[in-house]
Amino acid sequence: MDLNADLGEGFGIWRLGDDEALLGLVTSANVACGFHGGDPSTMRRVCEGAARRGVAVGAQVGYRDLAGFGRRHIAYDFAELRDEVTYQLGALDAFCRLFRTRVRYLKPHGALYHAASTDESQAAAVVAAVSGYDPELPVLCLPGSTLAQLAVGAGLPVVAEAFADRAYLPNGALVPRGTPGAVITDPEQVAERAARMATERSVVAVDGTIIPCSVDSICVHGDTPGAVSAAELVRATLIDADITLAPFA
Repeated sequence: MDLNADLGEGFGIWRLGDDEALLGLVTSANVACGFHGGDPSTMRRVCEGAARRGVAVGAQVGYRDLAGFGRRHIAYDFAELRDEVTYQLGALDAFCRLFRTRVRYLKPHGALYHAASTDESQAAAVVAAVSGYDPELPVLCLPGSTLAQLAVGAGLPVVAEAFADRAYLPNGALVPRGTPGAVITDPEQVAERAARMATERSVVAVDGTIIPCSVDSICVHGDTPGAVSAAELVRATLIDADITLAPFA
């Protein structure tokens, strides 16, 4: 099982999350590419740390929305979004190359993640960017989403992920942020959910429904309060359950 987290989301002197601590716990790092968070120096620092620790680097691409942290939907047309995703991929890959590694996968962030899960135009733009940049680059996304379906149709590798620290609706979608209980901050609860995802391949929705959850990567958000404690406990719990942790890419 892969364990991923969002890293490099600070900007300038403002730091968000503990990138160094999380790099010692996860197997894949979703690195902000400067549009929703991150800046060139932050990208360089995180890529260097990931390369040193053998952590796979993924491009976490988002809407150009620093003020809203990429969590506000923006009405891009197909070509503009395709080109902005390509731009972000290339920027992060440049820093990876400095440390003899490369971008190993792509994962949308925030509002783009949710839009591409259901909106065919937004998903198609992401797929077009990845296909044009590297047709062997995996896309990390929700299983069964529009993005997953279009990526498979385009011949891209698709890796299904689940969120240990986010609540689920009965239909398998995430509970929208801003809804009470949407983000789970209790490390023990996060670890328990991760273990169930890895061993039983299921997750319990907010109404008690048990949802199938066959995934190859589990995400713990780097900006969630107590993220490091949660990641530590998730890692320890998975190892205790005889789950081998390794990057998928």
